[in-house]
Amino acid sequence: MKLVKINEDNCVYCHLCEVACKTEHSVSKDIIKAVKKENVLSRCTAEFNYPYSASIMCRHCDDAPCIFACQNGAMHRDERGYVVVNIELCVGCWMCVMVCPYGVIKQGKKEDFGLSVKCDLCPDRSIPACVEACPNEALTFEEL
Repeated sequence: MKLVKINEDNCVYCHLCEVACKTEHSVSKDIIKAVKKENVLSRCTAEFNYPYSASIMCRHCDDAPCIFACQNGAMHRDERGYVVVNIELCVGCWMCVMVCPYGVIKQGKKEDFGLSVKCDLCPDRSIPACVEACPNEALTFEEL
């Protein structure tokens, strides 16, 4: 299974991963609309703790505590083996948010009914948008 590998030595905290993620998950797929008008949540977060910086996102854990904590079965593994959210089943209880060891599952916006939001590794793309946007190869998509 391929996952996003993080190389914090190459990260310059440019936030391009976040912008690419917002654009990819927007309705318009337009960078300006996604960031300024649609107010889309990024499924990755650039974090900085001098002298290190890195883009943090779901690690699709083998034991995935979010799956076990989800009472409705909304958090599950898809056919690719990745941990994803079925928004049809999510009730916004945020148990997954509370148990995530990486703190990468987010509470959706009120206009999205507060449903859980997390990295889905861009299922319609061969390479996740964050990886493609990273100019310094701080993010790569590879077998781990």
